[in-house]
Amino acid sequence: MVNYCPEHLRPHQENSKLHGHQLTEPTKDRDLRVCPAHRSPLVAFCCSDGQCICRECGQGEHRGHTLVSLDTARRDKETELQNTQLDLEQKLKLNENAIARLQDNHKSVLVSVSEVKAVAEEQFGELLAAVRKAQADVMLFLEEKEQAALGQASGIKTHLECRSAEMERTRQELDRIAAISSPVLFLEEYCQFKHTEDGAFPSVYIGLKDRLSGIRKVITDSTAHLIQLLQDYKARLQEFSKEGEFDIRTQVSAIIEHKHRASRPEPSTRPQFLQYACDIAFDPDTAHRYLRLQEDNRKVTNTAPWEHPYPDLPSRFTHWRQVLAQQSLYLHRYYFELELSGAGVYVGLTCKGIDRKGEERNSCISGNNFSWSLHWDGKAFRAWHSDTETPLKASPCRRLGVYVDSPGGVLSFYGVEPDAMTLVHRFDCRFSEPVYPAFWLSKKEDAIRIVDLGEELGKPAPTSVEAAP
Repeated sequence: MVNYCPEHLRPHQENSKLHGHQLTEPTKDRDLRVCPAHRSPLVAFCCSDGQCICRECGQGEHRGHTLVSLDTARRDKETELQNTQLDLEQKLKLNENAIARLQDNHKSVLVSVSEVKAVAEEQFGELLAAVRKAQADVMLFLEEKEQAALGQASGIKTHLECRSAEMERTRQELDRIAAISSPVLFLEEYCQFKHTEDGAFPSVYIGLKDRLSGIRKVITDSTAHLIQLLQDYKARLQEFSKEGEFDIRTQVSAIIEHKHRASRPEPSTRPQFLQYACDIAFDPDTAHRYLRLQEDNRKVTNTAPWEHPYPDLPSRFTHWRQVLAQQSLYLHRYYFELELSGAGVYVGLTCKGIDRKGEERNSCISGNNFSWSLHWDGKAFRAWHSDTETPLKASPCRRLGVYVDSPGGVLSFYGVEPDAMTLVHRFDCRFSEPVYPAFWLSKKEDAIRIVDLGEELGKPAPTSVEAAP
């Protein structure tokens, strides 16, 4: 096997006598077979630093470290890889079981709510005309909660299906690494893979019937006193849902050992945040027609009044100039960076069920209680939640870091600077279902670009800039 440059490869492409030779892509980074510092063969593996070294390295900067032969290191890492493959298989099965339980839960929601409806029908039938309005209120309450539970379960199911696809890709990546024949390339690839390994996996808990039993009791106990309680009837039902949403719902939680949670402090430096880097892109099926997507859906610009010929879809925003990310965030920690320009940019999180067609304030990411957003007006930042504005004193920054801790209920925004991560604002949230990065470009020529953190690893953070005039 020989590597050729383009000039010497040409005869194999032009000479018919050489067409029988099998040509393949060159071995990746052939120079990695020698030490980049000493240009000597790589003969050992440094367990302390996790890299292949030459003899000169072993006598120099790696002196005193734990060194083993390449073959020994490969055997050890192959064993570790096999254990990782087995662990991944178990997690994949658990994830598939969670999806199956969510599918079963769909029927449970319908049946359980139907049972409560039957009780309500029977009791309201005894109250004749005086009870009709209260009956309509209760039926509407139950139907709203039914739709909320079904929508929530659908969002969680979608997220878990994505997790299954990710783990399937990871399994294929492990198979590819296991097949590498070169010890050096094998160790390089596997050590790089270990930095991206994800250890959390989901379980499903469904407590629907227990919560519905409380509503059932209110209906039966209140029948004898209904005439006097008609004005307060719905308010009493709401008592079962206003605190912590302990109503008709589906709960999914991550199985994470307590000691594992305790050993993961909040990140504070950019390298620590980059450990949770995630790859997101704008979803073209949600983008308003005034929003132009570029750079493989990693940049969005408000081009009003110029519209783009996007197809009509139920998922597309038609009034508010908003767009969601394709990826949902749930059960884990995530981090991504954005570059903002313009004087009306909103960045945040929202749930899948946000109204895409409405003109009301609760259809935008600043105007409801299931969205959290940060507004940059070209001079200052403002935080928004439930249509409430909070002015902030944070300094302007060229790049914005977004950190999401789904299990911990944290959404934080940071100014990314060369030597520090400056907190702009922190939301304390409660994520009971997958959320999506959401963006509102309210003014013409507003733009947002998603930074490719895969290319940013190892680079210094960008310099800060002054506020726009």
